Amino acid sequence: MNERSPLAPFRVLVVDDEQLFAQAIGREVERLGVACDLAYTAADALRMAELTTYQLFLLDHKLPDDDGIRIIPLILSRQPAAALVMMTAFETIPNAVAAIRQGAEDYLVKQTNLKPIVEKVKEVRSRVQARESRKGWDDHERSGLIGDSPAILRAIAEMKKVAQSPQTTVLLTGESGVGKEVAAQYLHRLSCGENAPFMPVDCVALPATLIENILFGHEKGAVAGADRAADGVLAKAGAGTVFLDGIGELGTELQGRLLRVLETRTFNRTGSSQEEPLRSRIVASTHRDLSELVAEGRFRFDLSQRLAVFPIAIPPLRERREDIPSLTRHFIEFTAQKLGHPSPLPLSAEIDEILRNYDYPGNVRELKNIIERAMVLADGAPLGARHFPERIQRIPVSSFTIGSRKNEVPVDFIPGVDSLETLEKKMIVNALRQTKGARSAAAELLGISRFQLLRRIEKYGLGDTGEE
Repeated sequence: MNERSPLAPFRVLVVDDEQLFAQAIGREVERLGVACDLAYTAADALRMAELTTYQLFLLDHKLPDDDGIRIIPLILSRQPAAALVMMTAFETIPNAVAAIRQGAEDYLVKQTNLKPIVEKVKEVRSRVQARESRKGWDDHERSGLIGDSPAILRAIAEMKKVAQSPQTTVLLTGESGVGKEVAAQYLHRLSCGENAPFMPVDCVALPATLIENILFGHEKGAVAGADRAADGVLAKAGAGTVFLDGIGELGTELQGRLLRVLETRTFNRTGSSQEEPLRSRIVASTHRDLSELVAEGRFRFDLSQRLAVFPIAIPPLRERREDIPSLTRHFIEFTAQKLGHPSPLPLSAEIDEILRNYDYPGNVRELKNIIERAMVLADGAPLGARHFPERIQRIPVSSFTIGSRKNEVPVDFIPGVDSLETLEKKMIVNALRQTKGARSAAAELLGISRFQLLRRIEKYGLGDTGEE
């Protein structure tokens, strides 16, 4: 495995001085059909990074000739497009924070069960393959903002506009799953290019003390376990982007410190009074209404105003249904590569109708998950209705219109099973039930005339229904 393998284009370098452990990882990685090389020292790793292109580095923390965390930036300076995962025998929060600050995307604890490492290799490989497959697409499509509906094109136009002002704070709003982080990455690429740092911070899942440490860094001894000073992402981002994901969940104490950063465009490490200039753009996202959080006393009004200098709303998928076919094709191609299956395109008219008519409360993320689930169940065979969840095959009638008014009568319609006549009959029966048989009221509810309703009652043999 030290010899260069012919299994390109995806290649992994395992850097670990425990040779048996490194070789075990190498065997598991190569079982995936992935090229894998081994290095047992930091010097060897840096030399190999100069000579060979790798897509993923699996780097041990403790090496005989250097500290793994210290050489992360040295490796990434040679291979800026690569992903790097730190491995360690002992998990500590300061080390995890330090590794992520230096550019590692994950921090895994070494154990006899190699499954977490194998899953990480598969995850990175899928990401790289998807990125390669998008080469040649339009700029926003390569960033994952797929579609040409007016709603998404409006958001893209706003991002292109604010990209010309690289220090303007941007607030991305929208429901969960609409693609706010994808939009943040697209804005980052427009503003800063491919190579500038993009530093995401999860304000929802991480505790406040860890968020503060990740953002601001610390002086030696300022926090527990800090045996050396360390920069936070506000410093490491340089002229790039700091993305605060889920800003509405940020604790009130940390809100004040962030407000000062936005007001003064300066920051300081925890434990230091030395001010440093903020060079990066701050992009925040939320699925919450910040004005409601302000009214509830959970969010500072002044911070909400500072964040919303340039708000951009990312539309829900139900408001851009015309984008569903192109999104579906993208997720099918991505998942086919991920699973090693042939693409089942083109889809049947039945599947196309099912996917178009669902409301997607989970938005683009839900569509992606639905496609992956269906392709796993199909196992390489053509996709059929049986591969999709029942919930998306039962379409609420609020998606349909009759006459000049949108129908508000709840009824289920199953594409490929119910005919349109069956749907119409169900709507009439439910409208009459809802109005307690009052036909004039039912006709008004359905958005048709009373005469039209009476003709349909006669057509479907519903003459004993109603009071008029």
